[in-house]
Amino acid sequence: MSAKRIVVLISGSGSNLQAIIDAIQADRINGEISAVISNRPDVFGLERAQQAGIHTELLDHKAFESRETFDQALQQLIDSFSPDLIVLAGFMRILTEEFVRHYEGRMFNIHPSLLPKYKGLHTHQRALEAGDETHGCTVHLVTPELDGGPLIVQAPIAVEQGDTADTLQQKVHQQEHKIYPLAVEWFCADRLTNTDQGIMLDGELLSPQGYQYH
Repeated sequence: MSAKRIVVLISGSGSNLQAIIDAIQADRINGEISAVISNRPDVFGLERAQQAGIHTELLDHKAFESRETFDQALQQLIDSFSPDLIVLAGFMRILTEEFVRHYEGRMFNIHPSLLPKYKGLHTHQRALEAGDETHGCTVHLVTPELDGGPLIVQAPIAVEQGDTADTLQQKVHQQEHKIYPLAVEWFCADRLTNTDQGIMLDGELLSPQGYQYH
């Protein structure tokens, strides 16, 4: 089976990008990152990619007059690499519906909560304020609904006494770096199928919460 082509979109330090690069280098993922694209200049994620010998592109959203024109240029750039999978790794942009539909079924995002809880921002603080005993992160397929696509894998963590938004963020990041490469690994091995009933892994229907990683 030939290696899948992956394009990763970033806006920041790229720690999840690094986790995926490490998994590819360890031969866990039957894929190669064709390009890393950032919408912000001078972010550390671009440096990580360059250190790994991966092609990088900068497409600064500030150079575009609208969300639509940026997304059109981004789509054109992504498609020039003919990717099988698009990975959003801390890409801080709300994407237009047209863009999302173009990549439906082959674009992943990771979100720092146990979706469908706490879509959007400030997830760690919201989990604390709600008195949740369990928090975590989710890898999901991207659909036009923000943080609303089918769930692939979740990693729950315990919220302990004395936890703050910062300590929760650190614990969630550690889990993100495990489950994001795992989801990419499954996709690149053709083990995931998106059906009308939900996501299937190895031919078995996952629960609506996705695979629970412990």
